[in-house]
Amino acid sequence: MSFRKPSILDLSGLVLAAGWCAITHLPKDMAGYSLPIPGNWLANELGLYSILASSRDTKLLCLQRFVRMFAYGASTLILALYLSSLRVTDARIGLFMSMTLWGDVVISFILTLFADGLGRRRTLSLGAALMAASGLVFAFSGNYWILVAASILGVISPSGNEVGPFKAIEESTLSQLSPADRRSDIFAWYTLLGNFGSACGIIICGWLVESLQTINGWTSVRAYRIVFGIYAFLGVVKLGLSLILSDQCELAPKKQEYQQVMELDDVGIESLLSSDDEDESTEPRPRRHEKPITPPLPSPTAKRLLLPSISPGSRTILLTLCILFAFDSLGSGLVPASLIIYFFTTKFSLPEGTLGTLFFTTSIIAALSTLVASSISKRIGLVKTMVFTHLPSAIFLALIPLPANVSVAMTFLVLRSCTQNMDQAPRQAFLAAAVLPSERTAVMGVVNVVKTLSQSTGPVLTGWLAGKRKFWMAFLVAGGLKAGYDLAMLKLFLGYRLREEMEEEDGAKGRSRESP
Repeated sequence: MSFRKPSILDLSGLVLAAGWCAITHLPKDMAGYSLPIPGNWLANELGLYSILASSRDTKLLCLQRFVRMFAYGASTLILALYLSSLRVTDARIGLFMSMTLWGDVVISFILTLFADGLGRRRTLSLGAALMAASGLVFAFSGNYWILVAASILGVISPSGNEVGPFKAIEESTLSQLSPADRRSDIFAWYTLLGNFGSACGIIICGWLVESLQTINGWTSVRAYRIVFGIYAFLGVVKLGLSLILSDQCELAPKKQEYQQVMELDDVGIESLLSSDDEDESTEPRPRRHEKPITPPLPSPTAKRLLLPSISPGSRTILLTLCILFAFDSLGSGLVPASLIIYFFTTKFSLPEGTLGTLFFTTSIIAALSTLVASSISKRIGLVKTMVFTHLPSAIFLALIPLPANVSVAMTFLVLRSCTQNMDQAPRQAFLAAAVLPSERTAVMGVVNVVKTLSQSTGPVLTGWLAGKRKFWMAFLVAGGLKAGYDLAMLKLFLGYRLREEMEEEDGAKGRSRESP
């Protein structure tokens, strides 16, 4: 009996099947669940109980992020290399990255702004369809401008990070589905699964491309197009996962803040307001009940406005955070993952398999660190966790291009990954608690648009610096911008009282006054 070597689709299907079984076979109510092994304290600290007790929709959203980031990781490893193999210059590669992010700004802004009105599940499904369409274009076309159009109108990640409308909608939905005391844990696992998916995509893609080139003798362009075919297939998988979400993912109807006025007919009103003296009067009164009765006004939730409103208090904090996030995202845009891979390829001539293993390692480390961040935030607060974990990664980022030895440069890259993503879950929880529940999708969408817009200017500058043989300067500037963002966050928001905290305190005071 002969056995064939498992393919990339076999491995991907195995991972997806395992995730689906985990979702469909877990009990719906696991609030009192505990592990039958020692270490319950550790499981609680890592938020394991929170994710196990979460709803089926929460698990589906986390699985969607894993699938999406798997595709992003696979394409990120070879995107710049694919363009280079098509004889695209460094400057035009940087321009391509920027235009891709500009297109993402437009698509994300439109879809997230109207997501609650159109329906979150519909918006996620539309984004998944655009993702699959982009993968098909990259798999069959080699024309630079056609690829640019596909990346602008579709969903392609040039940085390995989130693009498209998915993240804002999913985070808003997770905030709605999760209680406040477990929200940080849910976001930590949401981030972890995304990083783990990206890591799997990177390493599988790297060794797949190298195997196709060395064993099968394929050209680099042909091998890269196989990866984009897998990207399109995963877009279809994500589309299916979006379609099976329940109605609980949609925006919860607002509580009526006023009593609906019901119109009574004139006869009823007259009978209620008539006095005894009037009853004794023999003078006939005209009857007006034949007049058409105006129907009652519909409830505010009967017709949803497509364009959400943001309260003045939320606008203030939104403006401040957008300015700060813009500096951080500009630093990220200067050195996205695809350009870091390109830097190691051009400076140290590393093959795709080695690069895949390297970035798989860094992604796994970054994924595991998010669980530690959730435990830290419970003790020192969200803002301190965001700053004290993100600042070291900014310093190590600036040090990556300085050594001439590849081992030292890789060490700095690994050290950066240790705290690179530890600020994400606390930041998501902070933003969700700072605004009203009905504003979360729009606010998170605006924040992501601002971040993407700032990030989009980075690759153009890096491409220009690379053409001038000063690629290393991009790392220094990026590290400086990120460090400045951390210090500004600490200065402005240390001790800041979140809206949810104030509402809980007001509710507790109200209950204490009502109690005898």
